Amino acid sequence: MTTLNNIDLMTAIITPFDGNDNIDYTSLERLTNHLFETGSRGFVIGGTTGETPTLTHDEKIDLYTRFAQIVNGRGPVIAGTGSNNTRETAELTREVSQIAGVDYMLVVVPYYNKPNQRGMIAHFTTVADASEKPLIIYNIPGRTGVTMANETIIELSKNPNIAGVKQCTSIEDIEYLVEHTAPGFSVYSGEDAQALAAKTVGGAGVISVAAHIYGAEMRKMYDAIESGDVATAGQLQRQLTPKMAALFVFPSPSPVKAVLNAQGFEVGSSRMPVLPLNDPEKRELAVALGLDQDALLHEVSQELGV
Repeated sequence: MTTLNNIDLMTAIITPFDGNDNIDYTSLERLTNHLFETGSRGFVIGGTTGETPTLTHDEKIDLYTRFAQIVNGRGPVIAGTGSNNTRETAELTREVSQIAGVDYMLVVVPYYNKPNQRGMIAHFTTVADASEKPLIIYNIPGRTGVTMANETIIELSKNPNIAGVKQCTSIEDIEYLVEHTAPGFSVYSGEDAQALAAKTVGGAGVISVAAHIYGAEMRKMYDAIESGDVATAGQLQRQLTPKMAALFVFPSPSPVKAVLNAQGFEVGSSRMPVLPLNDPEKRELAVALGLDQDALLHEVSQELGV
């Protein structure tokens, strides 16, 4: 199993679709190789950015199996298996944990049900017991409607089959978790704007969306902080932060897919209920990112077949 040791920049990779709305594995392989070349050290596949709620069970199994083959041991593969149904999550996690080359399962806090902290501990413990490989727990209250408390994460960090957390709250929370979780437990930020801060307070790094577009800059930033060049690292984060924010002005992953399509990666559209960006949205995104509007609009025209 590929470990998380020294894995600071991971990409929560999109799922490319072709013109018939099927997973495009040729595009996925090309994009994965590009992300390795631009500084990513591992991946979350089938996460929020990978549109996992729109994937069928069979699509997930095929996607995770083939993606592990694409990565081929070059970095850790973390596969999304969470839902708000504990039994279903445990069953899928058990199945996915048997796939060769999948190293960890990403399991989100149950959404919609709004369990209390005791219910969260029971959920993750049940799923961890079912899995043949370790979990990364995923705390993203903006999407789940409920927050996993720091003390709950600390308690779960003692479970030998729970290896880390993707934390989408505050830097203060990340500091607290780094200080108090069990030895060897990895604390990642899931917020691109926290990439530098999370690293400097002792976190493992970031699980990123922006790395699709700005991986080289993010790699340079992390390399700078490792070499003690705080000024360069800080400058890069300041320059990247507004661009990172722009990638979430419209429902994700439509903005990052739009940019990737304009760059020639042919990753297709998002699946409904998330729609591809329309022309005014493309113009707004291009301005925010400092990109050529015509390139983005041309990509829209291709999507719409006009």
